[in-house]
Order: sequence, then structure tokens, then C-alpha cells
Amino acid sequence: MNTDPLLIVVSGPGGVGKSTVVKLLVERYPELWLSRSWTTRERRPGESRDAYVYVSRDDFEARIVADGFLEHAEFLGNYYGTPTLDESAERDVILEIDVQGARQVLQKEPDAVLIFLEAPSRDDQLQRLRRRGDPEEKVAQRVNKAEQEASAGRELGAQTIVNHDIDDTVEQMWNVIEKARAAQGRTGL
Repeated sequence: MNTDPLLIVVSGPGGVGKSTVVKLLVERYPELWLSRSWTTRERRPGESRDAYVYVSRDDFEARIVADGFLEHAEFLGNYYGTPTLDESAERDVILEIDVQGARQVLQKEPDAVLIFLEAPSRDDQLQRLRRRGDPEEKVAQRVNKAEQEASAGRELGAQTIVNHDIDDTVEQMWNVIEKARAAQGRTGL
């Protein structure tokens, strides 16, 4: 029976509620741990200081050279990346990353579980992006890129969940995780 932590990758376009859903998932299920990504982008107004590890472009590039990321990508002019995982992890690990990063993770960790979140509609996504304070130019870029990301998620074999209701979405994600544990012969940690 495999007792290694499960790697769960949650991806989806900006504005679908990934951060909100993942935060609630981790609060409800303490056997999960969220890996905090690094980014070179500026913190949005009202965004939590611990939403990311905010670093300079030079610091990020130095970590790339040192092979310090499980995955990394440049998106809309900023770097985003997941630091390599601590081998002593005792809980299942959640990565909240884009589909480009999910592809990189699958190359290194083929047993990773992929979940792709979608907004109920592009209009809902647009409104969520505006509410969180993204500049209108970034809103348009993210909405335009959403279809490509959804297609890429399907190509990777991700389980797609539409975020109509946060509580229902969290439960659907938990069901996917439990099924993956059972299929891979993993025990609860």
C-alpha cells in the first residue's frame, strides 16, 4: 500500500475561484497542505500577503538556475513557479497553478491528480476578475486565454469541475481526491 503523499494539481483560468476553493478545501481537510507558489508580479490591492511568495525577477531567475522549482512559467509578463517539494511531506500536497505548470508537473510526477476549475460562464469569470481588482487590460487577456486553458486541461486529462457553488465545488474536489487515493492504493495520512 502506497503511503507517499498524493500530489493534487488545481488549475484553471484566472477568475474561476481557485484560491477561494483551495483555501476552503485545505481548511476542511487538514490532511491536505497547500504549497505556496512564487511570483514576480505585484500584490493586488486587498490581496493577502501570503497569497504568494513575492520575489524579484532576479531572485526568481536565480532559483530557476538552481533547479529550485517543480514547475515554473512566465504568464502575462510575470514569472510564477512552485518550489520543489520537501521530501518529508506528511500530508497530500495541493498545487494551485496554471495548465502550463500542470503539464510540467505531470512530466515529473505522472501520478499527480489534475483538477481543472471553470467558472459557470465567461461573463461570471469577467465579473470575478473585475471584482478582485485586475486592470481591465489583464481582465481581457485572462478571459481570452480561458478557452485555450480549458482545452489544455482536457488534453492533460484533468477532471473538470464547474465552480457554481463553493461548498459543492469543494466536495466534488474532495471526492476526486478520495477516488485517486483509492485507485493508487494510498492510505489516509
